[in-house]
Amino acid sequence: MTSQSRTVIHSVRVTVSDNGSDTASDAVSLPASRTPSKVFTRRPVLLGLLGLPAVVGLAAVTAGCGTTLLPKPAAAPARFTLDDGVSAPPVAAAPASAPVLIVAQPRAAPGCDDRHMVYLRSSGQLQAYAYHEWLDTPAQMLAPLLVRTLQDSGAFAAVLLAPSTGAGALRLETELIRLQQDFSVTPSQVRLTLRAVLIESRSRKVLGWREFDRHVPAPTDNGVGGVTAARQATRLVLGELGAYCAGLVVSAAHS
Repeated sequence: MTSQSRTVIHSVRVTVSDNGSDTASDAVSLPASRTPSKVFTRRPVLLGLLGLPAVVGLAAVTAGCGTTLLPKPAAAPARFTLDDGVSAPPVAAAPASAPVLIVAQPRAAPGCDDRHMVYLRSSGQLQAYAYHEWLDTPAQMLAPLLVRTLQDSGAFAAVLLAPSTGAGALRLETELIRLQQDFSVTPSQVRLTLRAVLIESRSRKVLGWREFDRHVPAPTDNGVGGVTAARQATRLVLGELGAYCAGLVVSAAHS
C-alpha cells in the first residue's frame, strides 16, 4: 500500500454548542474524493441505531403509562335546593294597618351549618352523602323562602330580610334545629325541625315562639329521595309558620 493510498483517520471529538447543535472540534483527515457531503449529528445516529419502529413503540408505552398511572378526577357532586318551585295560592292584600316584618337570617344548629346532606343510620351516627350536597347551607336557603311565605300570608304590609335599611314593628328570629334523612325506619324519612320566635322590635317583647317539626317519608331510599322529602317538609313547616305568625299578629292587634 503506497503512501498516497493510505487513509489517515484521527480521533473525532464532538461537542454541543450553546444552541443545542452538535459541532466537531477536530475534522477527520480523508482524501478529497471521500469527503462526506453531509455531517450528521448524534440524534440521527441514535435514531438509526434504534430504528423507527422502536422509537414509535417507546413513545406509545410512555403515553400509555402516563394515562393509566394518573388518578381519575373525582366526580362533581350533584347540588340541590330546598325550593320545590310550588307557588302558594294567592291571598288578599294586607290591610293598611298591617305591620312590617323584619326576618333575621336563620341560625343553624351543628350539622345544619354546611352544605353536606346528612343522614342517620340505625347506630345513631350521622353521615354525609359523598355525591349529593346542598347548593348552599340549608339555613341560608331557608331565608328567602321564609320571606316569600310570610309575604304571601297577607298578614304583613311588607316582609324584609335582614340586614335591611327599612324598619319593622316586628322581627322574626329562627333556628334550623334539624334536617336529616333517617334510615333507622323503613322507608327512610326526612325530619325537619325549625324554632321560630316573633318579637316586637321596640319593646323587645316576645309575642310568641314555637318549634315546628315534620317527618316526611322519602319516595326512594337515596339522596334524591331525601331531597324530595326535604322539599316537602320545608313547604309544610313554612306553611305552618306563616299561619302561626299571622295568628300572632291578629291577637296582638286585638289585645
